Amino acid sequence: MDDTKPTLGIYGIQDRIDTEYPQLVHDHSLAFIQNGKVENFLQLERLTRIKRDNKLYRHLPDIVRESKWVNTEMDVVFVDNVVGRSFISSDGQIRFEAPLTKRLTKDSEEGRLWWFNREMNGYVLNHELAHVFSCLPFFGDFKENSLLIQFDGGASLSNFSAWIYRLGKIIPVEHHWELKHLSTLYNANALTFGIIGAKIQDQNSVPGKLMGYAALGNYNEDIEFWLRQNNWFENIWAKKSVFFVSAKADFYINLNAFDQHNTFLQDVVATIQDIFMRETLMKIDDVNTLSNCKNLYYTGGSALNIQANSALIESNLFDNIYIPPCTEDSGLAIGAAAFGEWKKDHSFKAQSPYMNNWNIENYEVEYKNEDIQQVAKLLTEGKIVGVCNGKAEAGPRALGNRSLLALPTKALARKVSIEHKKREWYRPVAPIMLEKNTKYFTGFDRINELSKFMLLDLPILDKKQHEIEGVIHANGTSRIQTLFDKTENPFLFDLLTLLNDQYNVKALINTSFNKQGEPIVHTIEDALKSGKNMGIDAIVLNGKLTIL
Repeated sequence: MDDTKPTLGIYGIQDRIDTEYPQLVHDHSLAFIQNGKVENFLQLERLTRIKRDNKLYRHLPDIVRESKWVNTEMDVVFVDNVVGRSFISSDGQIRFEAPLTKRLTKDSEEGRLWWFNREMNGYVLNHELAHVFSCLPFFGDFKENSLLIQFDGGASLSNFSAWIYRLGKIIPVEHHWELKHLSTLYNANALTFGIIGAKIQDQNSVPGKLMGYAALGNYNEDIEFWLRQNNWFENIWAKKSVFFVSAKADFYINLNAFDQHNTFLQDVVATIQDIFMRETLMKIDDVNTLSNCKNLYYTGGSALNIQANSALIESNLFDNIYIPPCTEDSGLAIGAAAFGEWKKDHSFKAQSPYMNNWNIENYEVEYKNEDIQQVAKLLTEGKIVGVCNGKAEAGPRALGNRSLLALPTKALARKVSIEHKKREWYRPVAPIMLEKNTKYFTGFDRINELSKFMLLDLPILDKKQHEIEGVIHANGTSRIQTLFDKTENPFLFDLLTLLNDQYNVKALINTSFNKQGEPIVHTIEDALKSGKNMGIDAIVLNGKLTIL
């Protein structure tokens, strides 16, 4: 690779079957990085308005032309997938062929890239390393003596891989499918799909729903033994009665359908969650026993499991744990481009998560104290306010720039989640608050910085729960987004400070600005359209309030 050129990362591998919904491939993206800084990033769904869109091959030529990259000298790094390693645009203007391999390499591999009417430098990076390297733009250069782990539904040649970063080099440790039974419980299991009421086209939303539902139940050792004995009821797609008959025979539970209010089903999912957490931590502990690393960089879709993340923090296995906000497949293009820049010896400094800037590069947030006062007044009156400020967040979670805000009451939580977003009754909404208030509600002296990305499950003190009851889940925890410093998000920092000081409001509901089944809003036009369709009260557009 040429260290004088920027790097374009592309995750655009075509799915195995061409359907209207993602199957094995989802969340196409691209990222342009120069001198270790992400200049442009696009999650395709934000442009096309198709949730988890996996059809970049239809759009890439137009995107390249609009970006004036047709003749740009750059290195292009594609990400592979278990379904293959090649890329061809619908019009044939962009074509990449990668070498086939049966082993997982620690490096990118050179392929052949036809870029419009010329050949260019094209490389392929395995899915596993693309996940791992998505950490760099958010945390800076890897720390010495670090363990790098990817745990996913499925990458190129594994669903779990481990690497060591030492003396500036990546050292492979292991990769395999030994934990496939754990990830399958969340993305391809007939029983969990049945309990949640999901169909195959809903598979990418199942993990989040299961994690929310699990908090309603309790771990049961007998249920764990029973699930293992029955191979997790993994393949009862066309014969759900097998589960009902077994539940009656072994637990005397009469079920004719999947009733989400049933406590037995809640305990089944809680048990699955406990198994996932326990076995994940055991595996990471086992790997680190051999490597003896002080730092962990943890990526892949499984790193969105906030209960497992919190247990990992509490285990004290590592001095530092880093998980990027786009830890699932939406961050693969960032990882690919970051790897290319790392190969060129370009250093990384931590960037803001607000880097989703396609077609909105000129969005800047401008506000005065009167603007903050107006928004605060509306919120204290019980109104629901959308936010479309500046660049959008990288990853699946809104972190204040593409959010719905409201007071953290039970009534408003239900209104936002069920009436406006059309989500399931058991799914919680999360809060956002200043660091001092996260300490206030948890009793912790120190708040882990992963809380800034909504990646942890924090217990709320019993005596404080009534103050924010709308954002506390059934198990007494809350997925808090903590603002540690004004530089992270000046508008929200000032809004939360004013609410705290003037109204004694210590937190707000913060949930993504989208209706179920739709991508998070991206542009001002998206926000206005969605806001009106959802029936919310007002929207902040780049710092200025608009009443709907």
